[in-house]
Amino acid sequence: MKILLVDDHALVRRGVVHVLSEDLPDLTIVEKGTAQDAIDAVQSVHWNLIILDVNLPDKSGLDALKDIKRICPNLPVLILSLYPEAHYARRALKAGASGYLTKDTAPEEVTNAVKRILKGGRYVSAALAEQLAADLGTAAPDASEPHEVLSDRELEVLRLIGSGNTPTQIAEQLALSIKTVSTYRARILEKLNLRTTAELIRFAVDHQLTK
Repeated sequence: MKILLVDDHALVRRGVVHVLSEDLPDLTIVEKGTAQDAIDAVQSVHWNLIILDVNLPDKSGLDALKDIKRICPNLPVLILSLYPEAHYARRALKAGASGYLTKDTAPEEVTNAVKRILKGGRYVSAALAEQLAADLGTAAPDASEPHEVLSDRELEVLRLIGSGNTPTQIAEQLALSIKTVSTYRARILEKLNLRTTAELIRFAVDHQLTK
């Protein structure tokens, strides 16, 4: 079994490798630090599972997930993220992820998730499963958080604004023009009923959208 582990923090990668190697010693785990490295690896090597971070230096993990699923639709991807499930889990699952865990998850839960997904299953935490079940009985399941009304790209722009990035920095990170970033910012303000960049930053901080 070959697993591709994609996270820009070497310490996090080593921790995950240690956890999995203790219980699954026959696994081969290859580490990558960027979305592009992951996409290149998917195009050249067969993998049984990808463990993918949401926050990567060159591209959103959600965008990377969509690229990976276009290349290998049947390749399972487990999202292991710093961000709470309420912020990204639904988006990741809709984009084709086989599971979503946060980085404060107990080590044994990470191992259990990997085992289940390698056997062809899916994995979400008990709390997320309960929330998804509750959503089935609501008319608007994606409205549990105000920022759920944002598109994936708008959410990424909001996260970068909240983390203190300038429009120029955001444009460089997302390979967009500054004008396009400004358009996204205007849409976010309108959708969240906010008026200024300062209010956007406060919103992002209050909702734990910053890294």
